[in-house]
Amino acid sequence: MPSETIEQRKLAAIMFTDMVGYSALSQRDDNLALELLEEHRQLLREIFARFHGTEIKTIGDAFLIEFNSALEAAQCAIEIQRALAHRNHDVTAERRIEVKIGIHIGDVVHRGGDVYGDGVNIASRIEPLAGAGGICVSMDVERQIRNAVETRFEKLAATELKNISLSMDLFRIVLSWEQQAASAAKSEIRIPKSEISARSARSMWMWAAAVVVALAIGGFLAFELVRSRSHLEGGRNAGEGAAGLSTPATPHDSSTGLAGARPSIPEKSIAVLPFDNLSDDKANAYFTEGIQDEILTRLSKIGALKVISRTSTQKYKSAPENLHDVGQQLGVAHVLEGSVQKIANAVHINVQLIKAATDEHLWAESYNRKLDDVFAVEGEVASAIADQMQAKLTGAEAKAVTARPTQNVAAYDAYLRGLAIEHNDYSYGTFEQAALAYVQAVQLDPKFALAWARLGVIRSFLYFNGVAPADNTAAAVKEAADRAMALAPEAGESWIALGAYRYRVQRDFNGALAAYEESLKRLPNNSFVYQYLAIVQRRLGRWQQAEVNYKKALELDPRDVGLLNDMGNEFYFYLRRFDEGYAVLDRAQQIAPDSAASRANTVSLLQAQGRLEEADHELARVPEDATDYWVVNARANQALYKRHYDAAAKIFERKINSRPADQPLDFFDKLFLTNLGYCYEWMGNSEEARTVFTRALQAIKPTPETVIGADANGTPTLLALTYAGLGDKEKALAQSQQAVKEYASDAVFKPSAEITLAQIQARFGDHDAAFTALPHLLEVPAGLNIGTLKLDPLWDPLRQEARFQKLLADPPPARK
Repeated sequence: MPSETIEQRKLAAIMFTDMVGYSALSQRDDNLALELLEEHRQLLREIFARFHGTEIKTIGDAFLIEFNSALEAAQCAIEIQRALAHRNHDVTAERRIEVKIGIHIGDVVHRGGDVYGDGVNIASRIEPLAGAGGICVSMDVERQIRNAVETRFEKLAATELKNISLSMDLFRIVLSWEQQAASAAKSEIRIPKSEISARSARSMWMWAAAVVVALAIGGFLAFELVRSRSHLEGGRNAGEGAAGLSTPATPHDSSTGLAGARPSIPEKSIAVLPFDNLSDDKANAYFTEGIQDEILTRLSKIGALKVISRTSTQKYKSAPENLHDVGQQLGVAHVLEGSVQKIANAVHINVQLIKAATDEHLWAESYNRKLDDVFAVEGEVASAIADQMQAKLTGAEAKAVTARPTQNVAAYDAYLRGLAIEHNDYSYGTFEQAALAYVQAVQLDPKFALAWARLGVIRSFLYFNGVAPADNTAAAVKEAADRAMALAPEAGESWIALGAYRYRVQRDFNGALAAYEESLKRLPNNSFVYQYLAIVQRRLGRWQQAEVNYKKALELDPRDVGLLNDMGNEFYFYLRRFDEGYAVLDRAQQIAPDSAASRANTVSLLQAQGRLEEADHELARVPEDATDYWVVNARANQALYKRHYDAAAKIFERKINSRPADQPLDFFDKLFLTNLGYCYEWMGNSEEARTVFTRALQAIKPTPETVIGADANGTPTLLALTYAGLGDKEKALAQSQQAVKEYASDAVFKPSAEITLAQIQARFGDHDAAFTALPHLLEVPAGLNIGTLKLDPLWDPLRQEARFQKLLADPPPARK
């Protein structure tokens, strides 16, 4: 019998590999495609041999390989993807080599040097489902290797395989390096400095106005920022004696309470980890992120659960190696993992609920839906998890969890794009892009309440900071909030939008507080609402209530570095509770060890206490190329407090000049510009000082064309100091007195305005008035610190008087 007709039947493991994007690359650059194809073949063939794989044939850019066992096939596939991930680490996108791998074990027939049979057919159909850089295996393979390889498996959505009549479950091998957070240690998440910098002024800029005291040369020149979710970076290294603190810091584990005691973990608690994006088109990452975020949001509406906020979970990879540690760090008993694969008009979603302490899989489900039905999945998942965790829902909660935000797929897609912009980037420009995405969403579906709510919040921020004032008017903010409330009066998101309007536009603190309290009734697990409450309460002088809500926010968002910075460098700073401020900054530093901005926050606390030598030590650890505003501010203040005016001027100039010429100055740059004018004045260069002050006045002074909600972000006090620099006593005093009136009901900004007024009075010779104000300012929260009084050059007109020296020697006790 001719050899080509001899058949041999056997059980074998079959692997199909396919090079991603080869055909498209061939059309663009045939030479490069051939070069990468040959490199790909050499790399894979060397690995096949190590795992006893037999190359049956190549089919263009694909391989068909046979193995004697499923284990060897899986180990080979993992090694291939590991080698390619390493190879692709530092190459351009055009030169990346990515493959999909599918594996099945079954009967095959050898004939004429080729292999046939269902085992081959099924493997070939499985491979496309793996996605770039992925490995897809059949249930038969998963059963044989599940206890033999140190990896995890994720069940894929039920899929009909072309020309395969047999129904089967498919699994994706979860590779440990697939997420950028793979460098996270088992007991500590270390975030790359570049990622921290990008995140450090991101999402909370959009959500809540946080008053930040700038230790500028004008004493405490207050202005408002909105903190990011990731956002300001960490504090100093915990317990480092080299910091030179007189009281050594105590290390604080990120999962402990502020006092250091580890809280108990409630059984009905959960964290939703980032979902894997399995789509071939990586541009669909926004869609995967949006599905995860919406599931988390729906869970957060269930009062019987404790749900960790996205800010703390997003720093983890989708399938961490040690779930026990993750559970301890986040303070939860359960985690939800998942993946999303978007193919044309279809979406495959896989989720699995896992007990963190034991890594036990409690529940898993796969969903295969069309895009116009994807909304239902989010509610189904949230309801199923609540059922698994025996969390009883109220009628209102059940309705909120399963509600469909819109029936318009395109509107929902635009909405998710807007959320992705908010979550993953920070700049005024990107916030404007997010607003445009929400505008598109509400144009496509005018009844899309959630999109109106987000549009209202983001426009309130842009209005508040004077960005694109023609679009982000008070009326536009009000319209968005009103639309959201009219369409969905029971939605917590609508109440957040109303609170943002009342707070940022109307400066109605009591009204904003009432709105946020209504929002909390509907969003009991929303850490940002707790923080909004705290921010507004401190503006109303309700410091104890604010602290309670800060701690509640931290319980739901234990790894939110921005929240820790807000507490350390703002809240405890305002109350002069410096030891507690250092403690939370230490905790932030543990989460983000490479943080530059958080070290600057610690420097600010040290400067407020007059501890310049220790501040020097901290600043020495900040990279020279760090340009975060907080770093610039801390470095410049350190130079000013040492009377190194030329050094401070260079710091300010470098930062101001780094802004593109076509971009207007933001509040920080205007602040630094005014400070630069004072530097030149103190250096004896009065002509240059006047030029800079004149430029600052032009940039700061509102005009009819640039109407802004500026009276809320510190502009009046900054304008007063600029007039003072120009020597215009009448306007400087009038402006500072007007600021005090404007901030009469603001427990944070009023002391700042009073400080500015006292400095201007001192500058123009009214020392008695200045001295009358100082004892009060050294007592009141958010007022003057003894270190700043001692060091700030703006107090020099008073420095030689005996009553000034007496204040330094015997300051009044701070008021709580």
